Amino acid sequence: QVQLVESGGGLVQAGGSLRLSCAASRSIFSLNVMGWYRQAPGKQRELVADITRGGTPNYADPVKGRFTISRDNAKNTVYLQMNSLKPEDTAVYYCNLRDSWNSVHYWGQGTQVTVSS
Repeated sequence: QVQLVESGGGLVQAGGSLRLSCAASRSIFSLNVMGWYRQAPGKQRELVADITRGGTPNYADPVKGRFTISRDNAKNTVYLQMNSLKPEDTAVYYCNLRDSWNSVHYWGQGTQVTVSS
């Protein structure tokens, strides 16, 4: 019932930056958490960062200090600013919204991020 569309992935060299965006198809007025997960080849999908509707962020240790998550509730959009990218950041990045009312997760289609060494 909610569609999430990501954009901003691409190919960058190590040390470079990318900014990912994810827009929801409609407003979500219940309490919710939006965030980003990633899945590298041969790896489990893992949380990268998330952020509450009130703006409280949470980061996985591997990206702490390098990535910044933010959201614009008026636009139903979450962003991920990725700086100082490393080859190990290479993965498909998926936008996620967790509705706190019913605990349902909504997923985007994924966007590829490739970091060359």
